[in-house]
Amino acid sequence: MAMDVGGAKGGLKADINVTPLVDVMLVLLILFIITLPVLTHSTNLHIGKGPANETVPEAINLMIDFDGTIVWNGTVVQDLAQLERYFVVEAGKANQPELHVLPDKRVNYDRVAKVLALAQRSGMQRVGFAGQERFAD
Repeated sequence: MAMDVGGAKGGLKADINVTPLVDVMLVLLILFIITLPVLTHSTNLHIGKGPANETVPEAINLMIDFDGTIVWNGTVVQDLAQLERYFVVEAGKANQPELHVLPDKRVNYDRVAKVLALAQRSGMQRVGFAGQERFAD
């Protein structure tokens, strides 16, 4: 698009450079094409109500004292073999209970690792640490 300004042969000529405009429009078009599927993608979830009589699984509190003493729901465990028997019985239940491990902050890590490995080998699926707020300081 050329246009003579001033009407004379040697007058000014005004041109519009459309190349930057086309570049910007192409970039916007590409961004729109890329983001459109992300914006329109949705997953419909049907979240129904569970059975009303669903029971909350029981929890086993397994405390490990500073000297390595293991306490199963208030009962002192004599050795790791007895603890393994407890784990096997609980792991065999249909509604397996949660195992809440409460180690003392002064206990040897090796003792805790042995207990966790024993729980895993015995088939305990729901194992977690409880009382972590004690270690915040």
